[in-house]
Amino acid sequence: MSSITQFFRNVGSEIRKVSWPKKKELTGYTITVITTVFFLAIFFAVVDLGISSIVRWVLSL
Repeated sequence: MSSITQFFRNVGSEIRKVSWPKKKELTGYTITVITTVFFLAIFFAVVDLGISSIVRWVLSL
């Protein structure tokens, strides 16, 4: 049981050493992630529509 307690003490010690991002940095990272996800979703939707159109065209021959 003491090893579990020691583990959580060590976790707490390590968490205090972490350099957390400031609000401005976090906002920038969040905008970057949301923008990237948006553009990737659009890209894959267009690719999916293109492949679907090609498959439909081949099957209609």
